[in-house]
Amino acid sequence: MKWQWKLGKFAGIDVYIHATFLLLIAWVGYSHWLENRNWGEVFSGVLFILALFACVILHEYGHALTARKYGIKTRDITIYPIGGVARLERMPEKPIEELWVALMGPAVNVVIAAGLFAYLFLTSSLVPLNELTIASGSFLERLMTVNIFLVLFNLIPAFPMDGGRVLRALLAMRMDYVRATQIAATIGQGMALLFGLVGLFGNASLLFIAFFIWIGASQEAGMTQMKNAISGIPVGRAMLTDYKSLSLRDPLSRMSQLLLSGSQHDFPVIDNDHVVGVVTRDDFLAALTRHGESIAISAAMKKDLPEVDSYEMVENALMRIQESGIPALPVTHAGQLVGIITAENITEYLMIRSAIRSSNGVVFTS
Repeated sequence: MKWQWKLGKFAGIDVYIHATFLLLIAWVGYSHWLENRNWGEVFSGVLFILALFACVILHEYGHALTARKYGIKTRDITIYPIGGVARLERMPEKPIEELWVALMGPAVNVVIAAGLFAYLFLTSSLVPLNELTIASGSFLERLMTVNIFLVLFNLIPAFPMDGGRVLRALLAMRMDYVRATQIAATIGQGMALLFGLVGLFGNASLLFIAFFIWIGASQEAGMTQMKNAISGIPVGRAMLTDYKSLSLRDPLSRMSQLLLSGSQHDFPVIDNDHVVGVVTRDDFLAALTRHGESIAISAAMKKDLPEVDSYEMVENALMRIQESGIPALPVTHAGQLVGIITAENITEYLMIRSAIRSSNGVVFTS
């Protein structure tokens, strides 16, 4: 993965730190140095940020481990300067499941804040909040306060915050999922406009948050609409049928020729009339860099592919593409390769279908 480094693997989930997070650490350290000219204060400031983001990681594990209860895997967790992102392979299909997955992240911060409060209360270490700042005061009480802020901020009813998913789940218990998403996204974009308006009068960080919320709400609504649009469509209608394939013993130079002679990026690999793998363009380029053109295709091939039948529904195929991380999956029927399915081809099919229906006077409303 580019511009990020692996911190480790915990509970079967890879945790990464993005390179931009180091800029935050540098900024915090520099700010403390300018204010105090003391290396102890610099160390304390950096340590506080690291403790805060340890809480953020635990927050993301709250989502990930709850999703695991419902059979949903988490690809990885990545830490950015603005927070953490747990990449679930898919969202829960039942509203009650999405509700619990969304709530368990903030619930972790509630537990952390409650634990810190109990310790500070029992040790008589609590101080008035007006004696605290983000950079000074009781370390543990500041950490408790920031965890409370994380709960309140994440429960703002706007995508991509947890509160937006909570709102969508509650609405979906009473109405169609697509309609629930549209309402939640509209509310989220309304809040983005409000934050942006306030940000124009002196708080630049609110402008960034407003942009973040607006984009997140738009993407969530778009993804849900696409999922609804592909419902009930067989893979056979949207798959690529004019394609090239490779033999298990072909050299990489053969794929070079195919890439340059057409627009196909990913190729199924055939052995004895059976699909044994797929070579993606990225894997091809990586193998070409390491081994040269003479190495066999098998060195760059992805094996153990998810099965996709031409009679299955497109939504299932798209889910397998997302879960596997493989951009093109071979489509078979009765054991024979009959096509290739990609997210790009699905999108093109929807565009063509929409254009045909519009030309026939069919109008869709949301």
